[in-house]
Amino acid sequence: MSLGKAIKDRILPPEMAEQLASIPRAPGEFKRDPWGMDKERSWLSFAVCKRLYDDYFRVQANGLENVPTKGRLLVIANHSGQLPMDGLLIGMALSTNPHGARAPRAMIERFFPTVPFVGNALNHMGAVIGDPVNCSRMLEHEACIVVFPEGIRGSGKPYADRYQLQRFGTGFMHLALKHNTPILPVGVVGCEETMPSAGNIKPLAKLLGIPYFPLAFPLPLPARVTLNFGKPLTFEGSVDSEDEVVAHVETVKSHINALIEDGLNDRTSVY
Repeated sequence: MSLGKAIKDRILPPEMAEQLASIPRAPGEFKRDPWGMDKERSWLSFAVCKRLYDDYFRVQANGLENVPTKGRLLVIANHSGQLPMDGLLIGMALSTNPHGARAPRAMIERFFPTVPFVGNALNHMGAVIGDPVNCSRMLEHEACIVVFPEGIRGSGKPYADRYQLQRFGTGFMHLALKHNTPILPVGVVGCEETMPSAGNIKPLAKLLGIPYFPLAFPLPLPARVTLNFGKPLTFEGSVDSEDEVVAHVETVKSHINALIEDGLNDRTSVY
């Protein structure tokens, strides 16, 4: 046995390798799919994230039976925690779902791919720049896409605003209506406490060219995370005005709020 294989077998034990192999492969002629997802090169990232999921954040995922096992799908969740840990954990829950694994694609902020190593690792695992053209094309390929409509308004908010949903963008609803795609609401509880921020150091963020620089402990804290997956929502028919789109978005937002409240009410320990 080569040294490389021995190291891989040590880091990625057989049960994890089996889970990784069970994730459906997205369409593409080569090892990578058209958007850069590469199962063979993501094994290390998968192993690290699985250990974070199981052992560090001790994720409790509820409602996974509600996730459709095939077909186009928009997974819409609240965003928090300064770093995209919520996206990684939702992706891990979907890709190891005992009711049927899916290969989730997460829409990420444009600056993440510019971060050395992190950008490549996220891309190999299925993350894609949050662009409506990318999203539209992936839905045409029946993809499962994770979207955070709050964007940096949610991820970069201070701890004082925890669990207060910020304004949702409406792009995801336009795509859902255009591509006749069900929406799966998700309430995330716990990521707010992984990196509590006292505020945004704007001069430093501007200097580094990033949306925000949190005044916080530099590493994620081991908060317990709960993911509550709701039942799919469908919005059919054409809309005559942007007000109707906003009304649909508010419906999704209310479902996510309810799922967050369930998680907070059931939580017995933050850490």
